[in-house]
Amino acid sequence: MRDLATASDGPDSLVQFLDSAAGGVFPPPDGGVTVVPQPDARVAGVLSFTAHSVIFTDLDPTWVRTTLAATPCDPLAASMNPVFLVALAEKAGRRMNDTIDLMTVAEALPGAPDAGLGLVEIDDPGHPRVVRARKYRDDVRVWRAAGGGVLVLGRGVAGRWEAAVEVDEGVRGRGLGRQLAVAARHLVPGEVVWAQQPPGNARSVRVFQGAGYRAVGAEVLMVRR
Repeated sequence: MRDLATASDGPDSLVQFLDSAAGGVFPPPDGGVTVVPQPDARVAGVLSFTAHSVIFTDLDPTWVRTTLAATPCDPLAASMNPVFLVALAEKAGRRMNDTIDLMTVAEALPGAPDAGLGLVEIDDPGHPRVVRARKYRDDVRVWRAAGGGVLVLGRGVAGRWEAAVEVDEGVRGRGLGRQLAVAARHLVPGEVVWAQQPPGNARSVRVFQGAGYRAVGAEVLMVRR
């Protein structure tokens, strides 16, 4: 395992790994684990690519290496093994996100989103999606669709733009979720937009894949307790 102590925006930083993955360039599938500093104090975590993991934490890399080596599983799976994740969270005084998420990304699209969606930006700090987003993201913005759905954009891990959608129960199965995920690609003020889905939520995975988001890896985020 390589131990890196570079600046948060250096060539081996979390930002660079994410930027490279968004462009289709991944770490070597060598079974390795790279440790990088947290880009900010809010979130630590683990990213898993094909046969290579990136752990972003301010903990001592030696402790990370020792704990991974002691994890009772296939070394290729150690960084995402619950035994290691619990140990990492407890050592850092953090709480894990609810699930290990599929990490997806899509390029921004020019122009405005489909006018037929009837998107209206709202300020609803009590909405469950907004409450959740603000635990992990800054600059959170929310749009309500006329048909009964919500689109949330915000700056998450390492400053990347992240999207989440939710469709009202009574109008699901009509393609609105996919339309909202596409709308995020028009509204994001950057080159790409990221989205995470629990792998078991097949409906959500299909929504984002249908909107042009491609899977690049998996991630676990950890916030302060």
